[in-house]
Amino acid sequence: MIKFESVYLIRNNKEIFSNLNFSVQKNEKVLIQGKSGIGKTTLFKLLLGFEIIDKGRVSFNDLDIGKEHIKNIRSQIFYLSQDIDLKDGRVSDLLDEILEHNVLKNQDKGHFTDLLNFLDLSDKLLDQTIKELSGGERQRIGLLICFLLDRPVWLLDEPTSALDDIMKKKIVDYILDQEKTIILISHDNVWKKNNAVKIERWL
Repeated sequence: MIKFESVYLIRNNKEIFSNLNFSVQKNEKVLIQGKSGIGKTTLFKLLLGFEIIDKGRVSFNDLDIGKEHIKNIRSQIFYLSQDIDLKDGRVSDLLDEILEHNVLKNQDKGHFTDLLNFLDLSDKLLDQTIKELSGGERQRIGLLICFLLDRPVWLLDEPTSALDDIMKKKIVDYILDQEKTIILISHDNVWKKNNAVKIERWL
């Protein structure tokens, strides 16, 4: 499904990856843990084509990550960044734009309401702007978008860092129960308590 083969990457005279070999199979859930600066987030950027390797091969379903295939590859991936990079404006307008752009405008309204309730997000929040939201609310809106788009591959960078313990447990159980290929970066120990996740420790 996802393969990094003998990957080398150097940035600003610093070696990020040296002969990295790493793979994730379809529907596998992988948690990557390690200290800051070892390339965890860079791994996601390589998969999305935002960074280019110096040597080696990165592939998605046997397609090389590059200009020829990147549009198709990105359409199959949802990426939740650590800083929850959402365009400012009303929450409802943002959700409408995303759903319309992804041909999900007529998605079951009941499913949308169920997800709002699951994430403990009120209807009133939809009339607020992104800037008015707390860190936890922004994180849950990011997760809501992920769940609505329902893409086959999820790249999640610290997806539960701003949530309380009860919500973290709910989110972890929900995410790891999905038939998706999921790569996680997180320092939250709650992920390690679920046997569905494979842990990769990078030193």
